[in-house]
Parts: sequence; C-alpha cells; structure tokens
Amino acid sequence: MSKEAEFDAFYTATARRLVATVYAMTGDLAEAEDAVQEAYARAWQRWDRLTREGDPLPWVRTVASRLAVSAWRRTRNRLRAQLRHGPASDDPGPSGVFGDRATLVAALRGLSPDQRRAVVLHHLLDLPVEEVARETGSTSGAVRTRLSRARKQLGERLAHMDAYDDEGMARHG
Repeated sequence: MSKEAEFDAFYTATARRLVATVYAMTGDLAEAEDAVQEAYARAWQRWDRLTREGDPLPWVRTVASRLAVSAWRRTRNRLRAQLRHGPASDDPGPSGVFGDRATLVAALRGLSPDQRRAVVLHHLLDLPVEEVARETGSTSGAVRTRLSRARKQLGERLAHMDAYDDEGMARHG
C-alpha cells in the first residue's frame, strides 16, 4: 500500500470519531473540525516517523485537542462578553437541534480543560487511566483525581440543568 493510500485509510477510519472527541472536549463543532483537520495535516508531514513509532492516533488526538483548547482559550473572553449580553433575538439556541447532547456539552464546558479532557478520553473513548495519563502528560493518580472531581461536578451540573426547561424556567412535576 502506498504512503498516500495508507494515510487516506487512516484518516477515513479515524477522523469522524476524533472530531466527536474534540467536540466533546470543547463544545464547539466548527473548532473541533478545524483542529482535527490541522492535526491530520501535521500528521501527514510526519507520517513516516509516526507510523514507524506505532499507532499515530494518540499523537493526532493529542495535537487536535491541544489546538482546540488553545483556540478555545483565545475566544473565551469574547464568548463571555457575548453571553453577558445574551443571544441575538433570532438565535434559537441549541435546544431542539442537539437535545440532551447540548446539556452534556454545557455541563462539560463547566469543567476545567484538564478535567474535561480526562472525562472525554476515559469515558467517551474508553481509554484506560494509564493511557489517559500518558496522553495528557500526567500521573495516573492525577487522572483519577480529575475524573473523580469531574464526575461529581458533572452530576451536580446535570441534576441542576435537568431541573429547568429549555427557556430556563423551573420544571414542575
């Protein structure tokens, strides 16, 4: 198989799930798609070395998540200002388009970037704690602590969000 065909097969087999992973980490689909595309472009430039070293997916996933988090940090202040002023009157918001997925993404956004990344890698990608630690440059103990704290915060946030309807009104029932 040629180098190009090998890379194309790798991309086809992994890109969609990687976009979903980065989206879960960031809560921004467009940013996730951009970060993933850039990560694959960088992987292509290093393809020979990456394939010699083994599975290139962890490298691509790490680059994509770092790119997305960096972009998220750059836009965080701009988004905060927009949220202070509220959405435009013709903005329908995410309800109905994403349903419960929007609730989960909103809850994930409330976590620190390190906690969010640990949750996504461990719970959504089913990576063992040791592999999450390798990918994040942390110890297994630090990952376990992040996961424990994140699960507690997510449980509280999701329970709180579930108590309100799409317009922010308290549910009765």
